[in-house]
Amino acid sequence: MRRAAALGCALAALVATGCGGGGGSDKSQSAAGSGAVTVQNTKVQVVGGGGETAGFNPAAIYRQYSPGVVTVISVLPGSGGLFGGTGGGEEALGSGFVVDGGGDVATNAHVVTSGSGADIKKASQVYVEFPDHNRVQAKIVGDDPNADVALLKIPTGGLKLTPLPLGSSSALIVGSPVAAIGSPFGEEQSLSVGVVSALHRTIDSLTNFKIQDAIQTDAAINHGNSGGPLLDSRGRVIGIDSQIQSTGGGGEGVGFAVSVDVARLSLQQLRASHSVSYAYLGVTSEDLFPQLARRLGLPVARGALVAKVEPGGPAKNAGISSGTSKVTFEGVPGVPANGDVILAIDGHPVTSSSDVGDLIVKRRPGDHVRIELLRGKSRRTVTVTVGSRPRKAASSTLTP
Repeated sequence: MRRAAALGCALAALVATGCGGGGGSDKSQSAAGSGAVTVQNTKVQVVGGGGETAGFNPAAIYRQYSPGVVTVISVLPGSGGLFGGTGGGEEALGSGFVVDGGGDVATNAHVVTSGSGADIKKASQVYVEFPDHNRVQAKIVGDDPNADVALLKIPTGGLKLTPLPLGSSSALIVGSPVAAIGSPFGEEQSLSVGVVSALHRTIDSLTNFKIQDAIQTDAAINHGNSGGPLLDSRGRVIGIDSQIQSTGGGGEGVGFAVSVDVARLSLQQLRASHSVSYAYLGVTSEDLFPQLARRLGLPVARGALVAKVEPGGPAKNAGISSGTSKVTFEGVPGVPANGDVILAIDGHPVTSSSDVGDLIVKRRPGDHVRIELLRGKSRRTVTVTVGSRPRKAASSTLTP
């Protein structure tokens, strides 16, 4: 996650960057001077899905669900304001959405924090602004830098809340229509539409660990969209808009959202304990495919080839190895040639490196995990006691 891009800096190279900042926008205001609104009664509007029979109707989705999408303004630790002010800290602008009638609001972790890994710092102040420009101060319940998810709590008295229903990303298919609502460049309540461009993408987190199962979309996502909802044809949240890939810092049809299935698990833990813990295996793996398997003389065609094992980690302690020999294959140097291949985890087949992350992320620190391995032509099964993820991975390619 490159925060310079979130502040509007142009990037010369192709990068994946968070889309939470409001740099270049004149819509961001001084959050410190706005104050909270004193309110009394709460009205919660319960809305259901629009129904598949109605087809994809972006106007109806916007009309029904945009009242539940908010702008999130954060005052981050820093020496000056975003537009050259002094003393107030840097301001960042992103999006979010109401998830229940109790005042819970979901957004991205990078919208309400600065830094990465062990250096992450929470915003000193956070404000949530509704479409009617009613602005209230929010409390950060907790943030999950591994999934780039944060949970906010706002006072509900006098507000009309429209919670957005959470869907599921497990049944999505490429080509499904989607809608994104948020505040790109501070332009509140903006709607963009597109399709699911790809599934099961892996994107960067704030800790160097990878976020699994991200959704790629061509719906326009820009700086300020971060934390906003990606909606399906029934208006259900299927993802939280998080990153763009760009040559110049703007949306170019390659946006990414954290899947709602990943976000839901994060939000549940944040509600319960204000933090999220993840199981940690301590390996970096690469896809094993038929051509590579033949080159290495392996009796299997698919799996996860162990490329690196973190010193002192659970995998290392269990005897999992990346081997000592490397080869160049199809122009790629440094391919492990005599290490372990992960074939299954707790009986679930592993056919790619992403499967390792998907299966380990479902475990809890301290769980015992049975891993089936292949080294050369010999199979064995080891039991690994998974640890707890450190605040920052030693390697930027570490998956679980």
